[in-house]
Amino acid sequence: MSEYDQDLSSSSSSVWPVKTFPELERALCESRGITCWQLMQQAGMAAFTCLRQTWPEARHLRILCGSGNNGGDGYILATLASMAGYTVSVMACDQKDPPAEAAQAREQWLACGGECQPAEGEWIGKEDLIVDALLGIGLNRAPEDPYLSLIEKTQQRQVPILALDIPSGVMADSGAVPGAAIKATVTLSFIALKAGLLTGKARDYCGKVMLDLTGPLPAREQATPPAWRRTAGDLSRWLQPRQGTAHKGNNGRLVLIGGAEGTGGAIRLAAEAALRSGAGLARVLTHAKNVSAILSARPELMVAEASDEKLKESLEWADIVVIGPGLGQSARAREILNQVKKSKKDTLWDADALNLLAIDPDTRQNRILTPHPGEAARLLGVTVSAVEHDRLQAARELTRRYGGVAVLKGAGTVIAASGDGMTIADVGNPGMATGGMGDVLSGVIAALAGQKLSLYDAACAGVIAHGAAADAVASEFGMRGMLASDLFLPLRRFVNPDMNVK
Repeated sequence: MSEYDQDLSSSSSSVWPVKTFPELERALCESRGITCWQLMQQAGMAAFTCLRQTWPEARHLRILCGSGNNGGDGYILATLASMAGYTVSVMACDQKDPPAEAAQAREQWLACGGECQPAEGEWIGKEDLIVDALLGIGLNRAPEDPYLSLIEKTQQRQVPILALDIPSGVMADSGAVPGAAIKATVTLSFIALKAGLLTGKARDYCGKVMLDLTGPLPAREQATPPAWRRTAGDLSRWLQPRQGTAHKGNNGRLVLIGGAEGTGGAIRLAAEAALRSGAGLARVLTHAKNVSAILSARPELMVAEASDEKLKESLEWADIVVIGPGLGQSARAREILNQVKKSKKDTLWDADALNLLAIDPDTRQNRILTPHPGEAARLLGVTVSAVEHDRLQAARELTRRYGGVAVLKGAGTVIAASGDGMTIADVGNPGMATGGMGDVLSGVIAALAGQKLSLYDAACAGVIAHGAAADAVASEFGMRGMLASDLFLPLRRFVNPDMNVK
């Protein structure tokens, strides 16, 4: 019997594109000495086990079976459930030449006395649970009839939904939803995770994601996956305990530049986040009218007006430079950014620095960019919808055009770097949709880079610590009303590995 991970929150997993799954399945079958038919049977058993444990009171199942291998998994589940005494209604989408294993699963269902109602048929009786085994991971366009009509009927029912592999209508490589889609309560993914379960619009459709543990896959061990899912449980891989002789000088000297008149809060949030993330020293260069307010709010910061003299001195002093939060796009802001461009120090560009970069683009490898989808769209010269349609590709394109590391913020933040892998951060919640969150993130990432992490590792660890802190706030107080500054105290727990955060 195949087992599954009931809680993905504490484990990281490799993420593979759809095109690799035939090879992954073949490698798995070879390593375990089983056939593709037996692998499908194990997937069906995993789904049945998940169903029984998650909804022990359910007795009437309505299983929607497509014509491919996803439908084959559904037919096996239907057979197992019927043999166990469940009432099972199967709504079937037929095709002339289904895959061999899917056809075998359907024949097995019919041989044990099961029936297949046509997709356009009436839904008789009230089910306790719907199982979505319609389209699986092969979708490349908006669903059409008869799949569309079944998805629409499902949306009208007020019962839980178990999706097998991925909710029908969600694209497995990108998380895009080009048309109607199943909104699952639980999604059980087989063999390995797909990016479309973790980022983009898919976050509204997948519900709780579980992983069928059918490995280990030899192919996974022999090749580096193109992406990884990371969570708070991974922070210890980057954040080691400090040496007993550590002092502020070797924990990073940060310069944070921004805060035009009236927007000093942005750079103050970034600077305090840097301190809360372990930066040794943090200097803020801002508009003269912001200096006293920031000093009063956080006396641990060094704050000065962003004069040419102070800017030159600070750029020489710094280990890493943050520019953009509250900077504005005035002539003075452009002058400051041009001075930063001349420096050879590692930099993090956010907010208005990104908008100015879109106007005057350049490429450099010692830089982290942290755009939200709107900023990414301006940088790439496309629409926001195009960015959101394929967030992984957008992140890759940012690194190709601009170099360095790109952090594409949003639901399932994507971190990409030239020549490195890609990370999807499976942390965070909708409570973070409020002003100042991006400023805090910039400070966290820069602080970790100043503590000798590579820019890519700092971006990964920073995004995860930031999102995990927001999840901690949401778990205690709820999502509505969350402020960016609420993250400061829980953030300390997540940047300290000796706290054993999972």
